[in-house]
Amino acid sequence: MVSCAVGRWWLCGLALMATQAMAAGKCERLVVTGSPDAPPYSWQDPRDPRHLIGANVDLLRQVADELGVKIEVLYSGRREQALEEVRSGRMDLLLDTPMQVEQLTALDYIHPPLQLNEYLVWTRHDATLALEGPADLARHRGTVSAKARLTPAFEAFAKAQLKLVPSQNLTQALQKLVLGQVDYVLAGRYSGMAMIQSLGLGADLVARDLVVDRPGLYLAVSHNSACNDTWLRGQLAKKLTELPVSGASEGVLQRNVERWKAQMQTTADAPKQ
Repeated sequence: MVSCAVGRWWLCGLALMATQAMAAGKCERLVVTGSPDAPPYSWQDPRDPRHLIGANVDLLRQVADELGVKIEVLYSGRREQALEEVRSGRMDLLLDTPMQVEQLTALDYIHPPLQLNEYLVWTRHDATLALEGPADLARHRGTVSAKARLTPAFEAFAKAQLKLVPSQNLTQALQKLVLGQVDYVLAGRYSGMAMIQSLGLGADLVARDLVVDRPGLYLAVSHNSACNDTWLRGQLAKKLTELPVSGASEGVLQRNVERWKAQMQTTADAPKQ
């Protein structure tokens, strides 16, 4: 209840109008999209191809429930298509994008990031590589998936100092490592773990205790979204700040690693036509 002193009624009127405007401007529904090929963070639901599933989807649903906002997380094509759908305002929010300076004219990135995707060095189990820091990789031949989303700083370092051969995807990169065509693979902690286990390579490959990059995966709201207002951005930032304290992210990630592995196994066990 707002109490107005005599002679200050007009100030109270302005405050009341601002409060009402904020309440009226609260967005009740968000249409969201993201990468369809980035497990365990987001990928296309094989049972319902119109939608995306994954750890980032689950975390965003948790945040949206706490805010009283309904969301629908739709498949909109490849990463570039998903980005364009949000840039144009046809969809409101991108759920797993790295920070890109050139997109600041079209997107508002919400801080902190929803996830930090730690990139590790994966080697054969019997490898004797001495690795104390990223610079030590320069003595060896490695590979990374073309779909990897690394920070600009690490990409510049890798281009200048590392011998990285390209791979179309993470599966191909790991196959090159098993065959001895490369000495190491750079891959995300959870995506690497899930893929290696789904391919049955757990006894052959191991992650070294060396984090070489830690790109953030951000929520980004379109400048052209009708839902892009200070209330939404502020509430999203508040909830994302609370997530690490709650410990929710780790459990959600692990569940989605297992979810994706189970789907991969189901696909592998399906009878061939």
